[in-house]
Amino acid sequence: MEATRGESLEDIEIALLLEGVYRHYGHDFRGYAAATVRRRVLHCLHTEGLPTVSALQGRVLHDPRAMTRLLEALSINVTGMFRDPGFYRALREQVLPLLRTHPFIRVWHAGCATGEEVYSLAILLSEAGLLGRSRLYATDMSAAALVVARNGIYPQEKLAAYARNYALSGGTGDFGAYFTQQYGHGRVDASLRQNIIWGQHNLVTDGSFNEFHLILCRNVLIYFNRPLQEQVQGLLVGSLAPFGVLGLGRHESLEFSPHAWRFATLNLSEKLYRRTA
Repeated sequence: MEATRGESLEDIEIALLLEGVYRHYGHDFRGYAAATVRRRVLHCLHTEGLPTVSALQGRVLHDPRAMTRLLEALSINVTGMFRDPGFYRALREQVLPLLRTHPFIRVWHAGCATGEEVYSLAILLSEAGLLGRSRLYATDMSAAALVVARNGIYPQEKLAAYARNYALSGGTGDFGAYFTQQYGHGRVDASLRQNIIWGQHNLVTDGSFNEFHLILCRNVLIYFNRPLQEQVQGLLVGSLAPFGVLGLGRHESLEFSPHAWRFATLNLSEKLYRRTA
């Protein structure tokens, strides 16, 4: 690995850390946006109480527990129920009628974090009478995030904001009825949890595992550089059934992607695309 002109010693150390993590553990962060990785590595460095990134590399390569902590630091877990309500309104109005034509519906929520957005989709499917014939596959590379997601238990103080998002998305039901509330927390009702399969999956290094009618991969690609974005887009395209729908984050797009020709745009502002080729 050669240093480039203007590259700082710290930049070189971070590159070596990521290379070592990939070779030893198989987790590949080498194509992640440099500014995001740098910020999170330095945060981990401070948390571990170490003086240099090289010292962090030594600890991570020799201590799997330190690797777990670094993995959690590099994971992106920003989420919320009915986050971006307009997106869920578009799902209600434009995507659910398409899903209704299938006798059985397979959905993949890639990069599901702690599960709030997966349960949001489960509510939409339930209200449309489609949840009973749907299977939701929710994946993330963070084992810790998946533990929270499987349990479906969230702080009660967040539920009011989630209820507002639900209403803005077009929801007209009793949002509180979807939770059992006690001890300052709300647990998602069992009827919403039973058709969800949770699993660890890394979009960078793992392959496709099924064919889906709807794939949501929102606010994940923005953390990747362009070549890695195109690689992951290829994985998502290859996992979509013919005429399946792909949903991306508000600041993500298939524009200028080598895969764009395979899609028609369902909703440009909410980044919903339908595979046509």
